[in-house]
Amino acid sequence: MNSLRLLLIRHGATNANVTNVLDSRPPGLPLSLEGRVQAAALAEKLSTAQIVGVYASLATRAQQTADAIAERHGLAVRVLKGVHEVQLGSWEGRRDLPTLNRYIETFTQWIEGDLDLRVPNGETGREVLSRYLCDVEMIRSEHTTGVVALVSHGAAIRLASLWLADNLDAGLVGANFIPNVGYIVLETVPSTSRSWRCLEWIGTSLV
Repeated sequence: MNSLRLLLIRHGATNANVTNVLDSRPPGLPLSLEGRVQAAALAEKLSTAQIVGVYASLATRAQQTADAIAERHGLAVRVLKGVHEVQLGSWEGRRDLPTLNRYIETFTQWIEGDLDLRVPNGETGREVLSRYLCDVEMIRSEHTTGVVALVSHGAAIRLASLWLADNLDAGLVGANFIPNVGYIVLETVPSTSRSWRCLEWIGTSLV
């Protein structure tokens, strides 16, 4: 493999996921029993991949998911400070439908270009992108070939991938949620204005 592939992986399930609680503040909840089973299954699926690096966010659930992958390849998990989930401020810990809908509406506005819209007492889309893309650039500076697994969070992955990949658009990103341990595959494309192309979105080929 002469290019670098980046797997942007959502962590395994937690009890907050099951009950639709907005749990964004690190370190957050650990994986549930279901989440541990999911992480083990993902590690088995990726056991034959040419993985050269495994990274995770500050969240416990992300690190536990990454640990399962790294163990199969004799690698240590490197924790990054910039790839954690969107920080939800006043919405943290909420599960009521009006708040969930406001979160979805805010995310939709972000991917449509209104990156300066702020979650109450939380982040703007631009702030999320700034920290996330910085860490992705660091990964690219350290790896030129092979496969890198980055275990992160659904909304942050969708937002960042839209700005990273030259073949994604707001329609696809907005309509396709990433399930627990679901992932997208990016590959470096040096000749384009953006540095990555999305090869696969949650099992669906885009090339």
